[in-house]
Amino acid sequence: MRTTKRITGLLAGAANPSKFVEIAERVIPALAVMTALAFILGLYLSFTSDVDYQQGSTVRIMYVHVPAAWLALLCYTVMTANAVGSLVWRHPLADVAAKVAAPLGAAFTLISLVTGALWGKPMWGTWWVWDARLTSMFILFIMYLGIVAVNRALDEPTRAARLTAILIIVGFVNIPIIKFSVDWWNTLHQPASVIRFDGPALDIEFLIPLMAMATAFTALFFTLYLASIRNEIWRRRIMSQRRLAARAAANRDC
Repeated sequence: MRTTKRITGLLAGAANPSKFVEIAERVIPALAVMTALAFILGLYLSFTSDVDYQQGSTVRIMYVHVPAAWLALLCYTVMTANAVGSLVWRHPLADVAAKVAAPLGAAFTLISLVTGALWGKPMWGTWWVWDARLTSMFILFIMYLGIVAVNRALDEPTRAARLTAILIIVGFVNIPIIKFSVDWWNTLHQPASVIRFDGPALDIEFLIPLMAMATAFTALFFTLYLASIRNEIWRRRIMSQRRLAARAAANRDC
C-alpha cells in the first residue's frame, strides 16, 4: 500500500513541470548508462550470432531494422496517449510530451525505411516496393513530418497543441494498418515472426540478439524522450520570460 501511494505521488508530482525537470535530471543519466550498456551487449550479440543459411550476413540488418520499426509504432502510440491527455484531461505536460515525440518517431521511422531498403535489395532484388507494409510505414513517416511542421509553423503553443492532438488521434488509424497489413493483404513483406499469439517463430539464435537490440533501442527512446521534454519545458520558460520582458519594456516606453 505504501509503495502504491509512493508511486501515485511520484506520478502526480511529475505532472508539475518543475517537479518533472527535477525528476528527469536524476533519471536521465541512469537511463543513458543503461542505454550504452544495452547497446554494447546488443551489438556484441548481433555480430557474434550465426548467419542465416539463406540470407547470410544480411540477416544482421534485422537487429536494427525491426527494433526501429517497433519504436516507430511505440512512439506514435505514446503520442496518441499524450494527445488524448491534452484534449480530454488538459494534462499540463501532455502537449509537451506529444510535441517532442514527433521528431524521435520520424527518426526511428526513417531508420526503419532505410534499413528495410538495404535488407530488401539482396532479398527481393529491389530497394522498394509499394506493398501494404512499406507504404503504410512511409505514410507514418510523412505523418511525423507533418506534425513537426505544424508545431513549428504555429507560434502559439495552445493552438498548436490542440491542432496537433487532433491530427495525432486521427492518424492513429494507420498504426493497426501497419501492424496487420501483412495479414490483411498479400505482400512481399514477411508476416510477424516475434509478436504472435502462438509464440515467436524466430529461432532462439536470432531472437536473443534481436530482443537485446530492442531493449537498447527502447532505452535510447526513453532517454531522448525525457531529455526532449525537459528541454522543451526550459525553452517555454525562456520564451515566457522574454515575452514578459518585452511587455515590461513596452509599458515603460508608453
